[in-house]
Amino acid sequence: MEWLKVFTPEAAQQLATNWIEQQPLKGTAQERDYQPVCKLFLPWSAATWLVSEMSDDGLCFGLCDIGFGSPELGYFSMDEVYSVKGPGGLRVEQDLHFKPNKTLAEYASEARQKGRISV
Repeated sequence: MEWLKVFTPEAAQQLATNWIEQQPLKGTAQERDYQPVCKLFLPWSAATWLVSEMSDDGLCFGLCDIGFGSPELGYFSMDEVYSVKGPGGLRVEQDLHFKPNKTLAEYASEARQKGRISV
C-alpha cells in the first residue's frame, strides 16, 4: 500500500473512520453526507478528487474530476490513482492547504453546474 504515504496520518485515520461508520448506512435514509476529508490532485493536470471515505484496501468514495468537464460522485481505487505517473515520476498529492467548508453533496452540485470542482 505505497499509496498510503499520499495521506497525512490524520487524513488517513478520518477516512478510515468515515468508511467504517458509513458502510452499514450506505443506500439508506441514514446515509451520511460528510465533508470531504482531503483533496487529492495530480500536479501536472486538472485532475482532482475530494475524498470522504476510504477502506483498508484503498477503495475510496468521493467527488472525482479528471478534467473533462463532468465531475461525479463515486468510488475509485487508490491503487489506480497512485499508478498514474507524470513528468519526472510525479504522482498524486494531498493538498495540505485544503479546508472543506461544505458537504460532499454540496461540492458535487456546484461542480456539476460549473463543470469542474472549485474549492
